[in-house]
Amino acid sequence: MAKPRYSRLQPRKSSSSSTLILTLLLVFTFLILILLALGILSIPSSSRNDLPKPNDLTSIARNTIQTSDDDEERGEQWVEVVSWEPRAFVYHNFLTKEECDYLIDIAKPSMQKSTVVDSETGKSKDSRVRTSSGTFLPRGRDKIVRNIEKKIADFSFIPVEHGEGLQVLHYEVGQKYEPHYDYFLDDFNTKNGGQRIATVLMYLTDVEEGGETVFPAAKGNFSSVPWWNELSDCGKKGLSIKPRRGDALLFWSMKPDATLDSSSLHGGCPVIKGNKWSSTKWLRVNEYKA
Repeated sequence: MAKPRYSRLQPRKSSSSSTLILTLLLVFTFLILILLALGILSIPSSSRNDLPKPNDLTSIARNTIQTSDDDEERGEQWVEVVSWEPRAFVYHNFLTKEECDYLIDIAKPSMQKSTVVDSETGKSKDSRVRTSSGTFLPRGRDKIVRNIEKKIADFSFIPVEHGEGLQVLHYEVGQKYEPHYDYFLDDFNTKNGGQRIATVLMYLTDVEEGGETVFPAAKGNFSSVPWWNELSDCGKKGLSIKPRRGDALLFWSMKPDATLDSSSLHGGCPVIKGNKWSSTKWLRVNEYKA
């Protein structure tokens, strides 16, 4: 039986292939170095200092909302992320001037001294912490109210059926609402619709001075907001939003894990000059039977 013969040239082929690959790698590396030296290529770098800080309010996030030609008179619509603790967003020019005036006009005939909810009975009661006047508008009261409620649902991603009726409030000079929570700590007030998960506060008028919505327990560098110098002394006690006609403030009383958010503590600063009209929509976890 003949023995197989092995060529002595085979190792040379393997050595030649390795040499070719090594040469190509050296040439490729050399080209990369030349491109880097000429500035044609650059190596991306990241630094922890470049990462956004969760509570840095010096640069407010802004998203522009696409609008139709019919909405041009209300001004540009855009959303600001003003806080992550609590989660709070301002939708600028959410309501038209006509919608603001309409809510004020239909509320005026039935305005009464504002009250707070009794945690034991669920009924309204007088309190010195709230000195405004107000009234409630039934959910779905008319076409304009239904349109506003639909916009609130689109903004918050919470169904219309989960909302309480609109509350319209009027603050005169000196009137205020002390810091409080919108969520409940009792079982009685959560029987219908469950807990309040979020609030949409719509400003129906401008306020010359004061009247800010303040979050004294919010996390962040409050003095870094662009409107800091325009705030009253009360407004500088926390993260504050100045009332501007047509704007809507959405803030969440519950965290994404469904626990209550203590940083959602908020109040209405005293009006120093002018009048303040606003409208509030409280949103529930479940359907609210109005």
